[in-house]
Order: sequence, then C-alpha cells, then structure tokens
Amino acid sequence: QEWKNTFATWDPQDFCNISKVILPTDTYWSPPIFILERVNGQNSNLDYMAVMHNGSFDSTQAFQVTLTCSLMILKFPFDTQTCNSSIASFLHPAVTDLVMKTRRTPAEMMKDSQSYFLTDGEWKFTNLSIIEYIEELGDGEFSVVTYVISMERQPTLYILNLILPACALYLLDMAVLFGPSSLEDKANFQIAIVLGSSMLAVILNNILPTSSNKPPVIGTH
Repeated sequence: QEWKNTFATWDPQDFCNISKVILPTDTYWSPPIFILERVNGQNSNLDYMAVMHNGSFDSTQAFQVTLTCSLMILKFPFDTQTCNSSIASFLHPAVTDLVMKTRRTPAEMMKDSQSYFLTDGEWKFTNLSIIEYIEELGDGEFSVVTYVISMERQPTLYILNLILPACALYLLDMAVLFGPSSLEDKANFQIAIVLGSSMLAVILNNILPTSSNKPPVIGTH
C-alpha cells in the first residue's frame, strides 16, 4: 500500500540527510482494508511501514488467506476456474475520504504472480485482470478493487488415473460382450467390470468438489 500524508513531511537537510524512516504501523494512520471473499487466513507479523520525507507512506504485508470461489466443473478435468479477490475499505466513503487505485498494470502483476509459483502443481495460473469500481452499501459509496484470477487445471494426473482406466474397462466390456466366450465367462467378466467401474466412481466422487451447480460430464457417464 502507498499513500501520502501532507502532515508528515520534513527537509532531509535539517535532519542529517535522512530521507526515509521505518516506523510501526500504529504510529500514523494507515488505510484499513478487507478481503471480501476471505474465509480465514493468517496475517504477517510485519507491523512496520516506511515513511519518506515528502510524506509518502509505503506498507507491505503478506497475507495467507483462504477465499470462497464458485466452481464450474462441467468440463472437469479440462476446466478453467475464475476466482475473485476483492479488496475494500468500508470505514471510509469513497466520495470524501478514500479511493483505492492499483499501482501496477495487470500485465505487470501477471508477470510477478507467475514468478511466485515455484513448482508445477494441479493448477496453472493463466490470467489476471483488475476491476476498480464504487460499491454502494447502505447510504455510502465505497471504493473496491477486484482481482479476477483465472486458473487452468492440469489434467494429466486425472487422465492417467481415471479416464484411461475407464476407457480400458469399457473396451474390455465390449470385447467380452462380443467375444466367443461362454455365457458364464461373460457374466463373470461383467461382474468384474461393474466392480471396477464402481471403484472408479468412488474415486471420482472423492476428488470432485461439491460446490458446483452442474455435475461434471465425466461423472454422468
């Protein structure tokens, strides 16, 4: 966060050319912000901010948070999810007190955000966009900045563990059904295939999120 306080200025020449000082965050006013989609999280212990001689304040804090996000898993595991992270301050109206603006462009933040992913996991960070708007709440209007994050699921693990075994079972089912085996052998094979399909269905049910309005296509077949 960066903001200016015209009452906290000084001439560096009068103070041994000191142009920057580090102070606790409770020394001066700082903008209180909230993450609207936040469920829980952990704040950092970095309770300090930098003050420049021209009244410019710079405060950096790291947050590890869990956010709520509506998932659309119809195309699972080839789905792309979009989640919002909205930052607002409902203590200061935007009309008179506080208006929040982003310091960097979405392209710059996209480049920095991709550098934070040090390992390849289940999700691939694909896009980041920023929306700045005024939210009407009660009798006041408040400034809100929303980061729209797009992530693409890496389907390799699901293809190897679910899709390929399911296709192998169905192919085996067709081969046994139209093969020259006896009726008793076909019945035994069918029972084994049903058991295998049931096991795959249980595995699929355990890994699918339950917060989607539509079930995935892979789960309905």
